[in-house]
Amino acid sequence: MWKWQAEGQAKAVVVIIHSAYEHHLRYAWQIKEWRSSGFEVVMGDLPGHGKNEVNPKAHSESFEAYEKAVSEMLEVAIELEMPVFIVAHGLGATLAINYLSKHSIEVAGAVFTSPWLHLLRTPSKLSSALSGVPKLTSQIKIKHEISIEDLTRNPEVIELERDDELYRPQISIGWYRELQAYMKQTASGKQNYPDIPTFVQTAEKDLIADKEASKNWLKQQNLKEFSYKEWKDAYHDLFQEPEREDVFTTSHLFIKNVLRSLGYLVK
Repeated sequence: MWKWQAEGQAKAVVVIIHSAYEHHLRYAWQIKEWRSSGFEVVMGDLPGHGKNEVNPKAHSESFEAYEKAVSEMLEVAIELEMPVFIVAHGLGATLAINYLSKHSIEVAGAVFTSPWLHLLRTPSKLSSALSGVPKLTSQIKIKHEISIEDLTRNPEVIELERDDELYRPQISIGWYRELQAYMKQTASGKQNYPDIPTFVQTAEKDLIADKEASKNWLKQQNLKEFSYKEWKDAYHDLFQEPEREDVFTTSHLFIKNVLRSLGYLVK
């Protein structure tokens, strides 16, 4: 886990939670933007991701372990004694939703981009692998065919990350079964998600996650303050897209408005 100090006077803390198969280095641009805007940043690689990989052949970590990692990041952020905001992407957004629904924790607000609540892109060899006895098939390894080109249409990012050895979409069947159950439970909207300011952003041309599932989840919540935006022509990784400066500005404005409503003086 890492902490980055704000440039100048810090006004709040942002906890960034990444999606499946990736790692914190893909968030360097976003981290820089938050820091230069006066935010401390806390982020870590989820278990089995980045340089935390346990099984280099396929993801098989438990979702309980993922939630524990989220808890540890939030604990570090809370110790800084400033308002805490979660900015979570993809599977990271799904983890954050579940964690906040299960635990009473002082979070000022949340920004979720492209939550994984229902996937449009599933592993191509999935049906044959799932046809066997669960106990016997849980360790079968398959590839979730999501390339960098599927995540963003930003040529600069594609060129930089095409050969990223830490990006690993190899999974076990057992892990994918748990993912499906986890997403289904979250999408039902039946958790006790807290009444905190929440901003959900989706991509019009998302090839990975179903944006309608994110809309439906938000509609089911009983929130006093919420926002939703679908970015025209955008792909899944909104903070990597050619429009990422606009995505950041919109997210920043949302958080600044929350801080003002809490009584903080922010420019």
